[in-house]
Amino acid sequence: MKITLKLILSLIIIVAVVAFSFSYRQALQEEERLKNDLERRANIIADSLKISIEPLLSPDNIRHLQRIVDKFSNRERLVGIAVHDIRENLVLASTKLEPRLEESPKALAHNIQEVERLSAEHGEFITIGKEQWHAYSVPLTTEEKVSHVLTLFHDAAYIQERVNRIWINSFWRALVQAFLIALATFIIIYLNVMTPIKKATEWIKKIRQGEVPDKMDSQGQILLGPLAKEITKMAKSLQAARLSAEEEARLRHTTESLWTPERLKEFVRNKLQGRSLFVVSDREPYMHIKKEKTIECIVPASGLVTALEPILKACGGTWIAEGSGSADREMVDKDDKLKVPPDEPQYILRRIWVEKELEDGFYSGFSNEGLWPLCHIAHTRPIFRAKDWSAYSAVNQKFAKAVLQEIEGIAEPCILIQDYHFALLPKMIKAKRADARVAIFWHIPWPNAESFGICPWQKELLQGMLGADVAGFHTQFHCNNFIETVDRFLESRIDYERFTVNRENHTTLIKPFPISIDFGSSNGFSSEGKEGKENLLKKHGIQAEFLGVGVDRLDYTKGIIERFRAVEHLMEAYPEFQGKFTFAELGAPTRTMIAKYKEFMDEIVKEAERVNARFRNKNWQPILFLVKHHSHAEILPFYKAADVCLVTSLHDGMNLVAKEYVASREDERGTLILSQFTGAARELRDALIVNPYDIGQMAKAIKIALEMPEEEQTEKMKRMRNILKEHNVYRWASELVNELAQVRLDDVSGKEAKG
Repeated sequence: MKITLKLILSLIIIVAVVAFSFSYRQALQEEERLKNDLERRANIIADSLKISIEPLLSPDNIRHLQRIVDKFSNRERLVGIAVHDIRENLVLASTKLEPRLEESPKALAHNIQEVERLSAEHGEFITIGKEQWHAYSVPLTTEEKVSHVLTLFHDAAYIQERVNRIWINSFWRALVQAFLIALATFIIIYLNVMTPIKKATEWIKKIRQGEVPDKMDSQGQILLGPLAKEITKMAKSLQAARLSAEEEARLRHTTESLWTPERLKEFVRNKLQGRSLFVVSDREPYMHIKKEKTIECIVPASGLVTALEPILKACGGTWIAEGSGSADREMVDKDDKLKVPPDEPQYILRRIWVEKELEDGFYSGFSNEGLWPLCHIAHTRPIFRAKDWSAYSAVNQKFAKAVLQEIEGIAEPCILIQDYHFALLPKMIKAKRADARVAIFWHIPWPNAESFGICPWQKELLQGMLGADVAGFHTQFHCNNFIETVDRFLESRIDYERFTVNRENHTTLIKPFPISIDFGSSNGFSSEGKEGKENLLKKHGIQAEFLGVGVDRLDYTKGIIERFRAVEHLMEAYPEFQGKFTFAELGAPTRTMIAKYKEFMDEIVKEAERVNARFRNKNWQPILFLVKHHSHAEILPFYKAADVCLVTSLHDGMNLVAKEYVASREDERGTLILSQFTGAARELRDALIVNPYDIGQMAKAIKIALEMPEEEQTEKMKRMRNILKEHNVYRWASELVNELAQVRLDDVSGKEAKG
């Protein structure tokens, strides 16, 4: 309250000073204007009288002159007129004026002297008794010599009265302004500072006491908006820390072990003993794009980013990735680096620039027209071109150069290489830095040896990957396929008991690391993201009792067309769901520069339109197809409101959408329908497992999910959530780092790796 009073008093003082300054200037200007106006009028009257009086300057004409003087003395504010000789003797004056002049005989002395000296008109403000007058004198000539002085006396008191009125008006104006400003300031401070602070204090108090308050509205606050955002983040961190501590205490009591960011951070510190951690991927975790005149920072849609971001946030390090945003170059320093996340920097992002020609061959060509369909058995013919292979090799070499620059001078650095874009990179790094600990994690499936043999450069790819100390896959099945592929195409010594490959005196451990998500951040502790299905569908003019959801990149491996046909079959086989069930597909466009993907996207759109055309009515349609890059905040309400989530990939490494859906359901409701060809199907066994090629089976699974009793839903969801809570991304990272930390670097001289 003291601060408020000080602020209000300061404003009042400032207003008073400003008002006084303007009033002072206005009073001076008004006084000057009135004086000039008075002198101008005196000048006009004096000139007129001079013409009339000069010819009559003789003792014989005194009476006639007296009448003229008395007649002119009746003008506004004109007190009277007098004529003096040059010796300052009064010759004649207005009848009412003469007695007043006798009281102050010396009042005009200066005026008369100035007129005589200058032989010109002269005006002056004088005091007669207690009155303020203006005396304006002009010379009168006789025989071309100044012989007399004509003086006009005006009452000047009104000038001071006008100035005083200005000061009085200014005082009241300043008083009213100060009052209104003080009142407005108090209201603004009360509504936008004191009240929000009071609410924030109560909000933080509830958090401190362990309660779960409503979300603080930072956008609705004018002055404290940014502070409210930071308070919200701080409170969430406090709540998360409390929940983590409570969970740790519970787990210690039950001898369980839950992996948290804090535990991973401590684990990495102990295991790596201060060695730096480097992550290499094609997709960057943060992208800067130009949007009109501003630059916006976005998180690209990527399961890889979803999995790796929490690890670097917890442990720090450097993420090396290709810069692909339209404003990426503008946001980095001279070394092409910046600290991320933007709001709370926790690690370094190093951006690599790849020329357009190389990018087309590396990413669109060899990676996504060659390796992607080769590894996903989705009946799409892989395309291999020699120029694409050259581009792929060149980009791998460019990244190898960047990694070597980053690890220069660092002893035994730990490098985690991500995915099929960089199969050659491990060997390139090891060739220059044998002391580096290198792991490659393959995020997509690994096909059987016969399928992989299609690739003309299968040996070079395998040799590149075997440069790593650890090669990780999602499932044991993919590890088996990789070992068999190596056995088929390369001369090597394979230890099936320890699952290692020894080639050219270097040993690589092959092991499954089922990737997961940050269960805690997906779950959250507030009501954020909770929006009923009615409101979600109403935005699109749809009314439905049941809601299904699918979240995918628009890729031909995701089984989206089969999913739409399953919805169509549901409407045919079980017509009771017509008008009641809507399936929302949140699709993110991807790889649109590749012809196959353009064709596939057109096919999906046509299929959705065809199914909707068959069954649509006035306020309902079976498929809601939303095509754009959806943020997590946009996806979360659909996860929380959906009665069923469909993940029907034709072939997938893991699929984190399935895990995100389960993690988001803190209400322990909803049902997951999961393709048997996903890695997640081996962990989330309480999902309804389907063959995505069997349209009838998928339609029946949707019916079962929608009719499943709440108790059964809760039992299944609870078991799946417990699995994700225990097998979260921090545990995945700990296992990968643990294996990397155990690598014996003397393997390069011929010794085997520690298993």
